[in-house]
Amino acid sequence: MRSAQRVWGLVFRHLAIYRRSWPRLVEITYWPTLELLIWGFTANFFAHTHPHSGAASGVLAGGALIAGVLLWEIVLRAQIGVAFAFLEEIWSRNLGHLFVSPLRPAEMLAAQLCVSLMRTVIGLMPATVLAYALYHFNVFAIGPVLLLFFANLLFMGWWIALAIVSLLFRYGAGAEALAWTVAFGITPVACVFYPVASLPAWLQPVALALPAAHIFEGMRAALLGQQIDWHNLLMACGLNFAWMMLAIAIFSGEFRAARIRGALISIGE
Repeated sequence: MRSAQRVWGLVFRHLAIYRRSWPRLVEITYWPTLELLIWGFTANFFAHTHPHSGAASGVLAGGALIAGVLLWEIVLRAQIGVAFAFLEEIWSRNLGHLFVSPLRPAEMLAAQLCVSLMRTVIGLMPATVLAYALYHFNVFAIGPVLLLFFANLLFMGWWIALAIVSLLFRYGAGAEALAWTVAFGITPVACVFYPVASLPAWLQPVALALPAAHIFEGMRAALLGQQIDWHNLLMACGLNFAWMMLAIAIFSGEFRAARIRGALISIGE
């Protein structure tokens, strides 16, 4: 019970920050909405340029672009949500105060994951509504499997964020730029908008080592009305588990090292 109270206390701190700052709320929804507008109008351009290219081609050129944007934003928002919540503690010089309290590292992470989930859902809501209003694309038409896609991409964003937080423990606030760049850097090999086969042969194993490549292969199949690709989903789940365990191990090691060095107090300086 006390552990849950500590987690809720940290979550409530972040909720209070957002409740009193409308620019922060705008920032949460800004990037997903902007990405949707750019790629949505690009999809419209393709549809009008090649109006007779066939139904299947139209789905992949239009729906796959929009669905790819919405689903990839889950990874980006989840990753930034955790990293940003951690950076908030660094910027406010609060990290040292947290860990002289009874708060455990696992409880801090649980709170940050909760904040990340809320940021992700809130950030995607306007983009999802606009996708339907402007482009007549309903992402929920993918079906119940969308929930599995969401969960896997959310977990992927979280283990990327844990790796970034580990680097912050080691290198301090000088590594904070990674919070905005790492997930974007993965995009070319995540195969968000094209199949794995489009990559050079030597790069395909890198893509297949990421859960995202399997999720987006399944997403394109679902948009074409094909059966659920359980093989790709199981591969994504297994890869997420493996990467998450590795990220937790790295995070634990870097946290212990930072505590020994006294970096928890000086990390923001």
